[in-house]
Amino acid sequence: MDVISTTRYAKVSPKKVHDVAREIQGLPVEVALDVLNYTPKKSALLIGKTLRTAIADAENNFNLNVDELIIKEATIGDGPVAKRHMARARGSASPVIKRTSHIRIVLTDSK
Repeated sequence: MDVISTTRYAKVSPKKVHDVAREIQGLPVEVALDVLNYTPKKSALLIGKTLRTAIADAENNFNLNVDELIIKEATIGDGPVAKRHMARARGSASPVIKRTSHIRIVLTDSK
């Protein structure tokens, strides 16, 4: 059975989150949590929160054994982009693009 958990509109660039998400794909849940706890990035914190939510859903809603769960996929999608401007020299402006991302984690109990 697959358990899906998502975090939408995370205020971090998808490119930054994608690097961390690739590290945990295919790992057992306990190993993935250890990897995320020792990764010093903001995206590791956000992925860890999403993963813990998926684990709680699997345990409470679907009565699955946590020790047998494996991360089937961790996908990162682009969210909406906020476009701003920053004042520069001589009355000009340069664009500032604030990206967001959607984090989706799928857990499974079978290989």
